Order: sequence, then C-alpha cells, then structure tokens
Amino acid sequence: MNYNYRYRLTPTKSQRETLDYHRDTCRQLYNHALYRFSQIPESEGTVKQRVRNIRDELPDLKDWWDALNDVYSKVLQPTVMRVAHNVKALGKLKEQGYNVGELRWKSPREFRSFTYNQSGFELDKKGGQTVLSLSKLADIPIELHRPLPDDATVKEVTLKKEKMGEWFAIFGIEMNTEPPAKPSLEDIDTDEMVGIDVGILKYAHDTDGAAVESLDLSEERDRLEREQRKLSRKEYESNNWEKQRQRVAACHRRIKRKRRDFLHKLSNYYAREYEVVAVEDLDVKGMLESPRNSRNTASSAWDTFTSMLEYKCEREGTHFVEVDPAGTTKECASCGVETDKPLWVREHSCPACGFEADRDANAAWNILSRGLSKLGVGHSEGTPVETALPTGTTVVPAQRVVEAGSSCLKEPPTAASRQG
Repeated sequence: MNYNYRYRLTPTKSQRETLDYHRDTCRQLYNHALYRFSQIPESEGTVKQRVRNIRDELPDLKDWWDALNDVYSKVLQPTVMRVAHNVKALGKLKEQGYNVGELRWKSPREFRSFTYNQSGFELDKKGGQTVLSLSKLADIPIELHRPLPDDATVKEVTLKKEKMGEWFAIFGIEMNTEPPAKPSLEDIDTDEMVGIDVGILKYAHDTDGAAVESLDLSEERDRLEREQRKLSRKEYESNNWEKQRQRVAACHRRIKRKRRDFLHKLSNYYAREYEVVAVEDLDVKGMLESPRNSRNTASSAWDTFTSMLEYKCEREGTHFVEVDPAGTTKECASCGVETDKPLWVREHSCPACGFEADRDANAAWNILSRGLSKLGVGHSEGTPVETALPTGTTVVPAQRVVEAGSSCLKEPPTAASRQG
C-alpha cells in the first residue's frame, strides 16, 4: 500500500532562496513542456507518449539552458511528466460535466512544488539534527515528528511551498503489507453495520443513534472576512499588501486545518469501529451550483469526507458502499411509504405505520438498507429498524471528536447526554 508522510522543513534564508530558485526553474521547464506539447499533433501518439518525447529532449535542452544543469535530473523528468498528469485530470473534469478550457502556463505563485523521484534524497544526521539531503540543492533541517515505518520504501519526496512561505517535504512511501481481508458479509452482526446521513445542522447522523454536530467555524470566517477587507484597501503588490496577503492566507490555513483534522478523525472512527459503512453518493457539484446554501455545502466538504472514509475503510478491511440518496429522507425506514416533508420539518412521522423518528436517523437507516441491498445482503430475522431505531439519539459536539475511536462516540446515549 502507498502512503504519504508530511514533515515540516526549517531551511535557512540562503536555503530558501535556493529552494525558490529550483522551484522557479521547474516552473519554467513545465511551461516550456506545455508549449511543446501544444505543438505536437495528436496523431503522434497518446498524451503520455507525446509527453515522454518531450522528456527525452531534456539532454539537448541542457546544452543551451544552463539553469537546468543546476537541478537534479530526477527532478526535471517528473516536472515534464506533470503535463501528462494535468491533461488527464482535465479530461476527467470534462467527463464529469465541468466546463473547463485548456491548461495554462503557471505563474510563480501557482507553481509551488517539485519532486525528487526515486533518488537524490536521503535522511541524515548532521550537527546533532536530522536533515534532508537533496542532490544539487542543500542539507535542509527537517522536523521528523514521527519516524518513517521500518519496512517502508521511500519512492519519492515532494518539496512544497505553502502560501505562507512554509516549506514541507512529503514522502511517498510503499509498504509491503497488504490491507486486512474484509470479513464475510454473512458473518457480520447488525451492530457492526452503520449507515451515515450527512447534513449541515448535524454533520453526521448514523444508525447507532449518534449525531455529530457540524464544526463551528464562525469565528474563523469572521476574522477571514475582516482580513480580506483590509487586503482590498492595500495597494496591489506593495509591501503592506504582501503582509496582509499572508494574514489572509493564515486565516485560510487555519480553517483548512481545522476542517481536515475533524474529517480525518471522524472518518477514522467509522472505518475502525464498523465492518460495513454505507454513505450517500451525493452530487456535490450540482448542490454547489444551487443558489441556496452553497457556502455551507462547500464548507461541509462531504466529498472530502467520503473520499477519506473510502480509503480508510480499504486500509482497515471494512466494507464501504455508496448508495443513491434520492428519497432516503422521504421513505419510511419501517414500512417504505414515502412522505413529502419540507426541510424545516426535522421529525419523521409515517402516516401509514405510525413510526416516528428523527428525520436524519430515518434517512440513515434507509442508507444502510440500500447499502446492504447493493452488497447483496438480505435482511436478517430482526431488522435494524426493529432493533435500534427506538433508542435515543446521542448528540456529539464536533469538539468532542478528539481522536480516532473517541470514547464520546462509544458511550450509551443517556451517559453522553448528561455529559453534554
């Protein structure tokens, strides 16, 4: 399996200048490769073949482009191949219905990383500190806050400059271990299955009666808006403008880190605690295009949560399934009768069978039921609705999701309610 380990670099002032020089050289090479790619007709091969032909021109380029000789060869080659990767990514967006144009040249602010592929890097101890030795660059101090796994093979190292000016090293490693085998669906008990309904008022409502509140980012958003207003009053690209731009970037960074930390912990909990996880396959693109509540939809990052949950379930050997969300709120989890109800109605009350439950809890059970059907599992003697829906709902604040497998998500509803 492949993983990424991210570490903070602490380069000196001269090393920062060298890093920026290498980064800008790679940027210029990328723009040159993109220009050459536009000149090659499609009849001369696939996208990857045409980009490889450009990569093979590197030895001749070095004869007249002196700056390329200052950069390690295993950095230049991945830089050219990024064109093929970006063209492929652009094609996927077009297939999904996005209105995209063509690739454009990268400005210095847009091109923020370069990669050492296969060789040219080594972790070493020098002067009593751990450094990352990079060929034709420098020995840069690195904050190795967690060791790399002993049985890991480092395939590449990507150096990335954040908008705040910080430098990070991302180690792409390969592990020989295989993910655990997924248990047989017939052997899984109902209490080891979970359906998750995501929302805005409550971020996640599951079939075990736990409702995790959405992350409160109101203070961070208010500060971001204040800093953005200040930025708009500065002279563009002046020293004061640059200082204020970094303050705005710091606000964005804080929001991003808090959100990703929350999503990582929550997805890790579900992947480890259950054997079957069912979620909605939401059309987030269409929801973002809606004029109503698109900001909160974007802030919820449901696609990111689903992606994290999927790969973590694969890592933990958990069955993961996405289902069609249409009608999960309207359909009664007990008898299947559909009932129209506006968004402000938060309780489900079935006129056919009299079953009453929280609106999101009802949807979560429908999601689990559809997930089991998609996996080819029939209902057992006691259906999930009969055994678990009548229990109360545990409301878990987002701040209490403090670690993977947090005890606040394991406590009985009564105990958790008293603590809240």
